Amino acid sequence: MSDFVLYFKMGLNHVLDFSAYDHILFLIVLAVVFNFKQWRKVLWLVTLFTIGHSVTLALSAYSVLSIRMDLIEFLIPLTIFITGVINIITSNKKAKETENINLIFALFFGLIHGLGFSNYFKMMIGQEEEKLYPLVEFALGIEMAQVIIVLAILILGRIFLNIKSITRKHWIIFCSSIVILISMKMMFERIFW
Repeated sequence: MSDFVLYFKMGLNHVLDFSAYDHILFLIVLAVVFNFKQWRKVLWLVTLFTIGHSVTLALSAYSVLSIRMDLIEFLIPLTIFITGVINIITSNKKAKETENINLIFALFFGLIHGLGFSNYFKMMIGQEEEKLYPLVEFALGIEMAQVIIVLAILILGRIFLNIKSITRKHWIIFCSSIVILISMKMMFERIFW
């Protein structure tokens, strides 16, 4: 049980660590297009991101996949940037189109985000024979943390959208623009060539 708590907390802290805010930024641009009425899609969003994240983390932990970390560190803010730009471009379209794009991004870009933590995770579990349980426990912590962050985003969205002059489109553009600027800064800091 203590191992479960250890890896669960590590997954929780991985997402809620404000010094490693790239995960939070990605969740913001993924979730800003949703509202509370779409709770099923929001749960899928969080779960798809966890699945993508966990798949590459597992492939790395089992030494099936190894990619240069400087490349991954650049690709992570690039995925955030792309998601934010797509949010702005599609903010005039029907909500369903943007939401479905973000569900796809959650899964596929989650694969890249999982690689960002892979070296630390491999070091953390060391040469342990059993890697599956720590991976699952860690993924459950990530899932819980993502639910917390997405819930906060939905609450903030609800508050701002109740202000009469703020529309769904304005909310998406505002949040996405801020995240785009931060992700651009991160990309320039992490240029790998």
